[in-house]
Amino acid sequence: MVDHARAARMAKRIQTIVASAIERQIKDRRLELVTITDARVTGDLHDATVFYTVRGTDIGTEPDYDQAAEALTRAKGQLRKIVGDELSVRFTPTLSFELDTVPEASAHMEELLARARARDAELAKLKEGAQPAGDANPYKTSDEEED
Repeated sequence: MVDHARAARMAKRIQTIVASAIERQIKDRRLELVTITDARVTGDLHDATVFYTVRGTDIGTEPDYDQAAEALTRAKGQLRKIVGDELSVRFTPTLSFELDTVPEASAHMEELLARARARDAELAKLKEGAQPAGDANPYKTSDEEED
């Protein structure tokens, strides 16, 4: 039987352990700009997927995703050992790392929302001076029926 609450607690703990290990224990300069964003554990608690993002060295610089992925792959065994020591469970889950696409997706959504707001503003400007087509009251009244 799958205990989702336990899996969620373990995932949160793995996220914290991996993030602090990358910051304090792993001596790889390629991991300095890596941020651990989330972790998920399977129901049987044997596999953990750790999601990460990579920042550029400054705002205008594109992040080096390949170097970060390679560094995480090389540090996978060491990170699993650290996770096993900290978790104190019978079976230490295997770690896999995936690039988190949520920041890019949210940036794309923000761009779409900005375009929609701009289009709404254009329509509001056009609507200000617009006159309705036809009569002011397009509905038939009893006065018109008598004529």
